[in-house]
Amino acid sequence: MILGNVEDPDNEGAERTTLDDLFRSGAARRPDALALCDPPNRFDFTDGKPRRLTYAQADRAVSAIAGRLRRLGLSTDTMVGLQLPNTVESVLTLLGVLRAGLIAAPLPLLWRRADAAAALNRIGGKAFITASRVGSINHCDIAMHVAADVFPIRYVCSFGDGLADGVIPLDDMLGPEPLMDPTEPQERRGNPAAHIAAVTFELTPGGLAAVARSHAELIAGGRAVRLESGLPEEAVILTSCGSSSFAGLSAGIVPWLLCGGTLSLHHPFDAAAFARQFRQDRCDTVVLPGALVAAVETAGLLPAAQLRNVVAVWRTPERLANAIAWPHPQIRMVDVQAFGEAAVICSRRTPSGEPAEIPLGLVFASRNNASGPMVAETMVTPTGTLAIRGPMVPRHPFPPGADRARVPNMRPDELGFVDTHYPCRADHDHGVAQVTGPPAGIVSVGGYRFRMDELQNLADKMACQALVTALPDALAGHRLAGRALDRRSVRQALDAMGVNPLLCQAFPA
Repeated sequence: MILGNVEDPDNEGAERTTLDDLFRSGAARRPDALALCDPPNRFDFTDGKPRRLTYAQADRAVSAIAGRLRRLGLSTDTMVGLQLPNTVESVLTLLGVLRAGLIAAPLPLLWRRADAAAALNRIGGKAFITASRVGSINHCDIAMHVAADVFPIRYVCSFGDGLADGVIPLDDMLGPEPLMDPTEPQERRGNPAAHIAAVTFELTPGGLAAVARSHAELIAGGRAVRLESGLPEEAVILTSCGSSSFAGLSAGIVPWLLCGGTLSLHHPFDAAAFARQFRQDRCDTVVLPGALVAAVETAGLLPAAQLRNVVAVWRTPERLANAIAWPHPQIRMVDVQAFGEAAVICSRRTPSGEPAEIPLGLVFASRNNASGPMVAETMVTPTGTLAIRGPMVPRHPFPPGADRARVPNMRPDELGFVDTHYPCRADHDHGVAQVTGPPAGIVSVGGYRFRMDELQNLADKMACQALVTALPDALAGHRLAGRALDRRSVRQALDAMGVNPLLCQAFPA
């Protein structure tokens, strides 16, 4: 699928590199180098022993996964839902889906039946790939229920043990000699980098939006992070951010592909496992949620002798202004402000360790180098919100041909700007802006967005006079708190509906 099912004339002569091209290049250049590492505490939260794969091993696994998906009869540009923990399978499966000529739709890990079904129904997903368990939750069982709710889904695939009948196992794709498929992926029409690679999901003030991005747009986001961070070739990156959002892809997987280095995956958050990974894999770069950086640094988990870069991902960008000063000038600290699924704005800390403000107008990489590539352009809308355009911003509505009044989309205006809906305060004298709050009616709990009106509508359906509110939280941004005459009944009802467990936990038994 080319963006919007239409060739984009502006892409003539543009970058033609795909994400799979980047991975193949790394595999050809460093076949025996370490590519992907599992968390050492993997068995605490999912099945299987920790894996450590070279580029050659990872390349074989990617081809094996792609071959199995093609043999299922999935046609080019089929939507494939992914819901996996932060392990090597999540990266290999994403790349395998792309190598098969399909489109990846990674889902947030805390989404349950209701959210996952709504998202996959929106995009017409035909396959769902998950893990047998994540923590104490049987995600394979969730996937089977989602498949029952989403008519187009034909296949449920899973990694892990004890899979139910009808679920297609994938663990054999990761063996020393995985079954290979000699068939090459279908040739793409036009510029292969202009085709949709992934669809992520955002809860906007208007509802759930499916946000489609091409290979070129995903690479542009990752390149912005890499250039601002100054990541060297063959960097060793430890990331605790998953791949279910544009920010997670831009801060972790894409910079790793661009560097051709090693990606060590951490399933958040276990301090002992994090410290062990950092030492064992000799990481020089860490990617963390912005709100965790201060706590991790204070706990002594970021040894200055080894560390070169810290990438802090702010899923609640309004909180960056209150971040504490970074105390290690010898270690480059880069803040990545994620404006939902619209774009990321990256900035190095000032020499005094303070967060930098967002420039109005052109944004370059690195920010202090006006001769560097332009990565974004910002403006303040007439309603006082931040709008962004540039090579990483999704340019076309999705799904193509959708009813615009019924399906919310992140649509660029006639100038190519996408409104992030984040209110901001502009300082035109200094050419900067500062985000002052979240989009109206939206609260974020650890990166998961909720519409307050929808939460209260759910609560109103309960027969126990339930009420939900959002309270400030130092680490998560907000936390949900509920009141009801019978909290146990409300929680059981919400759990049966398959809603996000963060909402269920608002009604403690």
